[in-house]
Amino acid sequence: QVQLVESGGGLVQAGGSLRLSCAASGRTFSTYTMGWFRQAPGKEREFVVLIARGGSTYYADSVKGRFTISRDNAKNTVYLEMNSLKPEDTAVYYCAAGNYYSTYDPRLQQAYDYWGQGTQVTVSS
Repeated sequence: QVQLVESGGGLVQAGGSLRLSCAASGRTFSTYTMGWFRQAPGKEREFVVLIARGGSTYYADSVKGRFTISRDNAKNTVYLEMNSLKPEDTAVYYCAAGNYYSTYDPRLQQAYDYWGQGTQVTVSS
């Protein structure tokens, strides 16, 4: 069982930056694929970015070049650095952990077994 706790959300002006953190419990954090998803009001939850256990990353086109994911396995934490924020980035951001052996495409929610409670990010224009 893995518990995930996100932090770092808030209100920021367009063009600003935020850094989200996701702290995980458990001793096997380094084996998980870690992903960030987001859900805007009235919209479905969507993939943002993932980092595999080996460190490879994959970004949604909408955030490529602006967001950076990283992980610190010693601290059981994954980070999402968000720069050049836009109003359309406003959403609840969720951290998720998936087993590395999952057969699902890691960009899909089905690939993840554990989810955090979410943290609100609001970008004002």
